[in-house]
Amino acid sequence: MTPTCTWPAPVTLQGDHVILAPLSMDHADDLKRACAEIPGLWYTSVPTPEGMEAEITRRLSLPDMQPFTVMTPDGTPVGMTTFMNIDAGNRRVEIGSTWYGKSVQRSGLNTEAKLLLLSHAFEDLNCIAVEFRTHFMNQASRAAIARLGAKQDGILRNHMVSPDGSLRDTVCFSIISGEWSAVRMNLRHKLERFS
Repeated sequence: MTPTCTWPAPVTLQGDHVILAPLSMDHADDLKRACAEIPGLWYTSVPTPEGMEAEITRRLSLPDMQPFTVMTPDGTPVGMTTFMNIDAGNRRVEIGSTWYGKSVQRSGLNTEAKLLLLSHAFEDLNCIAVEFRTHFMNQASRAAIARLGAKQDGILRNHMVSPDGSLRDTVCFSIISGEWSAVRMNLRHKLERFS
């Protein structure tokens, strides 16, 4: 199964610390191993090993999502990320539904993955804005998004019903095109410590 999204077209993005390749069912076994490393957190959704094929199928079937497999430089799948809520008419995307196996957390992988995704969005796709959303209670995610240089736009209260029935408040952040040069410089500076 291939993604149904036509803009942006599927692409592989590669840096020194990470490869972002179009998501494929061929990656399922390695992704099962990677997600098995992650402890369950009530405020975020990471696929289970048993649900990996269904999650890959779901991501590939959504018309407003371009999913990526996150890989180490040797090509080992260690997580997922996506362009989602794609709005081609207004040249906007959201980066989200991201998770990484524990073995690569706190490495240069996430910083470079965000640099590659944002570079592609602003420089190749000419996006006017890139959004990030997270659960109000996910303090680690909120702090990480702010460290990228994204600004908080607001909170959508009672935005979603979680699988356990609780109501999720969603915190929205964005980076707009006029901010991209400063954000890019910030991310490149952060990556220097992993060189």
